[in-house]
Amino acid sequence: MIDSLPPLNPEPARASKASISTLPNGLVVVTEDACSTSTVTMTYPKAGSGAETLDEEGAALINKCLAFRSGSGLSTALVNRSIENEGAMPFSKADRKSATLGYTVEPDNALGLIPLLALDCTFEKWDVRDAKKLAKFQIEEANKSVEVVLTEQIYSAAYGASSPMGRPFYSAAASPIEIASFRDRAYGINGAILTATGIHDHAAFCAEVESMLAEAPKGDSSTSPVAKYLGGEARLSAPSIGYAHVALAFEAKVPGPVRNILKQCYDLVGREAGVSAFATGEMIGVYASAPSGGVGALDGIITDTLTTKLTPELIEKAKILAKAEATFDLDCGSTGLASAMTNAVMETGSFTDAATVAGAYDSISESDVNSAVSAMLKSNPALAAVGDISVVPYQGSFASRF
Repeated sequence: MIDSLPPLNPEPARASKASISTLPNGLVVVTEDACSTSTVTMTYPKAGSGAETLDEEGAALINKCLAFRSGSGLSTALVNRSIENEGAMPFSKADRKSATLGYTVEPDNALGLIPLLALDCTFEKWDVRDAKKLAKFQIEEANKSVEVVLTEQIYSAAYGASSPMGRPFYSAAASPIEIASFRDRAYGINGAILTATGIHDHAAFCAEVESMLAEAPKGDSSTSPVAKYLGGEARLSAPSIGYAHVALAFEAKVPGPVRNILKQCYDLVGREAGVSAFATGEMIGVYASAPSGGVGALDGIITDTLTTKLTPELIEKAKILAKAEATFDLDCGSTGLASAMTNAVMETGSFTDAATVAGAYDSISESDVNSAVSAMLKSNPALAAVGDISVVPYQGSFASRF
């Protein structure tokens, strides 16, 4: 006879709750209290390539590659040893809007590495050399991806090839002086967002962070110029690939949930025709591709997708899908949760919990969606075409159909 086992009393899962504070040094601190692991990130809203001057092209990417290098009296070797000793997994990322440094670690070790997210980089020659090599490798890999190349082209079309938002993100052209100038201006804690998951005492965490970053670089307090959407086209001919890839986008200055619902609507409409939707920055668009012999049909299926009337049933289905995607991001681990929290604070200035996120989608009406579509289609479209594009219509031809 098997002895009876003691009753199991598992601790019920708690809903995640977020807290937000702005420290006297200008740093915004966002924490949540339910995650079993801690992801700590520092996001610099002015460190994306959209904040580069003309001479600094490539500085955002190279500075991202300089993450966790020598600074604040620490060598690269000592920085890496500190990360290893804490059992942390570091990462860095950047895009046109911002740059983020972070790590995932056990909650008990969440605080120890925070100074490494705000190092006063010393730009040692070997660090800059290695960062430029890494940047060039990432550029080579990016140029192998049609999706990345098309994204670069759609930004060039939307904002103009000479504007900060329209110039390539994947560039390593900046000189060491320009790399340092960009970092000194953009990588300051005044206005940055520090996000941490798995933190049970927000007030104590904030006090520790303020003390630990007392000597961290403050950065330039001036605001970055607002990018102006223009619309236009960018075409990159490469007939040897045997395909044409086309993206058409419009300006969509609407709240994130509305933008995500629209993306799902166009995904649903275009699915059978092989059209997929995307939302990037303040743009919504669709993408399609065809082998060289079938390029002529692309303009029709793209136009049909974007001009299809969105029915109440379609909008409701899109709302369900968009809400599920948004709430899944909050429940897919500490890294995804930290990213979602940061993005929410950057866009709206606040974040509370998953229920509030879900409620934001529930509150959007059919009228809200159709009004957004109407405003969107009145903007000048941005066209990007890559590959065998000889028969892809020009932007003016597309614009005349809306």
